[in-house]
Amino acid sequence: MLRLSRLTDYAVVVLVRLAQTGNVETSPGIAQSVGIPEPTVAKVLKGLAQAGLVASQRGARGGYRLIRPLSAIPVSAVIAAIDGPIALTACVEGTHGTCDSQSQCPMAGRWSVVNDAISDALSAITLADMQRTTLPVSTQVAIGIPTSGAFVTHE
Repeated sequence: MLRLSRLTDYAVVVLVRLAQTGNVETSPGIAQSVGIPEPTVAKVLKGLAQAGLVASQRGARGGYRLIRPLSAIPVSAVIAAIDGPIALTACVEGTHGTCDSQSQCPMAGRWSVVNDAISDALSAITLADMQRTTLPVSTQVAIGIPTSGAFVTHE
């Protein structure tokens, strides 16, 4: 099963919370409002700041704020910020993983097509899209969902 880490899930929650308030928020304040332990929120915010998705502000009115709107943050950027580059296997081109059988493997280097398709799909969906109950047609087409109208409801 392909599964994202819990920290990536929390990162999405933290980013959406920052967007909802539109203000500078502290790590303890975010933790209390979303029900995630503060040390975990602090860890997530550190990764998001390093990736340039949030900015930290020091001082008495310090905390974290979004750098760009949710509509400009693809899901792939959040995954990369927390879990690193999207790579399904150790032998995907551009990753630093190693495989003991790579020199003998008949599939060596061929996972890139699958990895690229998943990466492209995750890049086509923004956090703003996730907040909606419907996906715009452009997103549906980008991720391969058949379209029959302007929007498709996902429940």
